[in-house]
Order: sequence, then C-alpha cells, then structure tokens
Amino acid sequence: MPEIEEIYLKYFNSVFQYIRQLSGGDETIAEDITSETFFKAMRSLDHFRGDCDVRVWLFQIAKNCYYSYRKRQNKALCVNAEGLETYPSEELPLDEQVIRQESAHRIQKISHSLHFPYKEVFMWRVLGDLSFKEIGSLFNKSENWACVTYHRAKTTIRKRMERGQR
Repeated sequence: MPEIEEIYLKYFNSVFQYIRQLSGGDETIAEDITSETFFKAMRSLDHFRGDCDVRVWLFQIAKNCYYSYRKRQNKALCVNAEGLETYPSEELPLDEQVIRQESAHRIQKISHSLHFPYKEVFMWRVLGDLSFKEIGSLFNKSENWACVTYHRAKTTIRKRMERGQR
C-alpha cells in the first residue's frame, strides 16, 4: 500500500483539476475540497481494500466532499466548459476559436441539464478522464454500463446541439 505522501504527490493535481472543474473553475473551493479529500483519504487509508484504483477511490472521496460542500452552500452545481475540449489556439484562426468556445459553452450548458447518471458519467469521462471500468466501479456497475451510459449522454448532447437547444 503506498504511503499518503506518495499518493498525494501522484494524484494531487488530478483531484484538484477535477474539483476545479466541478466548482466552475473556482480555485479556492478546489483547494479546500482537495485538502479535505486528502485529509479524509489519510484517515481512511488503512481501510482502503484496493478493490479499485487509488485514483478512482480519491475521485469518489473528492466527489462526496464536493457534494457535501454544495449541500452546505445550497447552491446549484455548475460545470465549467474549460476542459471539455482542448485545442491548440495558436493553430486555429480567431473565428474558429470563437466557434469552438461557443460550442464548448453549449456542451457545458447541455451536459449540466442531463439527468443522473448521464451527467455524472459524462463528467467523469470527459473532465475526470476516467476509463469506463473506473466509472463503472464508482457506480458499482459494469464497464459496459458506463460505456453505454456515456454514449447515451453524448448522443443526447449531440442531438440537442443539432436542434439548437441550450
């Protein structure tokens, strides 16, 4: 079992970026929730059975910490579109950059309106960069379930974009 320092050094940035995306880009919230995540992980490291990857375990703790924070704040969840797509801006003409930014913003709005579990699975896959196996384990479901759920979410987003919905 790796030590907490090793886990912290290896996964801090991933957890921070994930929470930053969940919090709509708020770095202060991301720092607080990331600290809370590693504090809880440190306290429960002895109970980690290794049934899943350490990163999946940390992301689950982070998600729970974030949702607890949101409940305390009683605010609506907002996912930042940054990170949905990445493209080297210096290689694209300005008009193409604007179109892509608008598309990313529309994807963010539409994905935010998806129902459970589609929104969660989509976020884990796109923002959390988790494999379908890891996503399935977060929900105690199969890898195939995660794959199908993700593709349904993506299809819904694509259809709504084609219809011009937000």
